[in-house]
Amino acid sequence: MTPGKGRAGFTLIELLVVLAVLAILVSLIAPRYLDRVDDAREAVLRHNLHGLRTVIDQFYRDKGRYPDTLDELVTEKYIRAVPQDPITQRADTWVVVPPQGQTKGAFDVKSGAGGQGKNYASW
Repeated sequence: MTPGKGRAGFTLIELLVVLAVLAILVSLIAPRYLDRVDDAREAVLRHNLHGLRTVIDQFYRDKGRYPDTLDELVTEKYIRAVPQDPITQRADTWVVVPPQGQTKGAFDVKSGAGGQGKNYASW
């Protein structure tokens, strides 16, 4: 048998062409995918903030006072668990805002994601 006849496989040039095409496709798709991931995290953050603020208001209507911590909402069974902040990916980074003129209580809640892209703490 002579070399090169009857062999199955790809040449180095064919493999390089395929890898180049794949690299071009990935470079076109990756930025769009990463933007969608950020958009999804922001949507979840808005949803979590709305849910927490609604539950805090319900707690105030029922008890006549604001909860001391977010964990009190869990112990009083207003929520099953404190949700994760999707930007920091942790449940303990929420910033609790007390009622005006007081030092304790959860009047409002904000994201603890400071300095990460947009100003999420102002939402």
